[in-house]
Amino acid sequence: MRAFRVAAAAAVLVAVLGARGCEPAERSGPSERSGRGGVAAPGEPAPSVAPVVRDEAAVWRTWGLRPLPPPPVVPADKPLKLGGKGPVKVFDSVPTEDRVVFITIDDGQEKDPRFVQMLTDLQVPVTMFLTDNVIQDDYGYFKPLQTLGNHVQNHTLTHPVLPTLGLDGQKREICGSQKILAEQYGTRPTLLRPPFGRWNWATQQAARECGIDGIVMWRASMQIHDMQYDDLNKRLHPGDILLAHFRGPEQLKGKTMTEMFANMLKRIQRQGFAVARLEDYVSPR
Repeated sequence: MRAFRVAAAAAVLVAVLGARGCEPAERSGPSERSGRGGVAAPGEPAPSVAPVVRDEAAVWRTWGLRPLPPPPVVPADKPLKLGGKGPVKVFDSVPTEDRVVFITIDDGQEKDPRFVQMLTDLQVPVTMFLTDNVIQDDYGYFKPLQTLGNHVQNHTLTHPVLPTLGLDGQKREICGSQKILAEQYGTRPTLLRPPFGRWNWATQQAARECGIDGIVMWRASMQIHDMQYDDLNKRLHPGDILLAHFRGPEQLKGKTMTEMFANMLKRIQRQGFAVARLEDYVSPR
């Protein structure tokens, strides 16, 4: 009888131990895990995160485009020096051997939100020459474009033919625009685009007195599908300044601002140029 009880107790002990052996191992808490799985154990370095690689070709394809060549490194010594004594300098290109052109966009009448998205996606730099009487209904539209690194410059208050105004009238237009743009965008313009490309000695004098360092013209201008060139061979050249406008279907015969800008980029791409930021190549006084 005693032998039977001992044998029975042994059988129960074996069964209990066997049951415990079949239980799953206790899971470690978060503080006990290794770095695998994204959580580092105490004393272990944080897991590395792979950088997100931007697919440039895919981004440009969404706008029906191929990527432009990347712009070169910004020159440490800006090739165009402004300021000094005498009349404000007037220029339509920048002296550089870099295969770059500079896009400037005038007025501000059209405020297409898709154009903001386009520049955000493509990261193409532009310089904005804004006219107060067409932007005052929505100053805020241009602030996201400015946040991308694009500079706001002066295109007068009301877009007049400046040489018809005399010195005092031109100062009212240019200095008045300086004040408003500085208040709205936090920086005082250093460049002026005279409306219609019309200027005279009084424009240079008024610009100087209003704090402008340079008067910016252009070598080619974007229309709807193609550009008009100063060059008889319809070629771009390193350092050329290009003109476009904030325009929409009403001015572009049914085409949108983004369609016009895409056509402009295609013309630049076909001639093998990159787009650089004008202010990176121009040194104010």
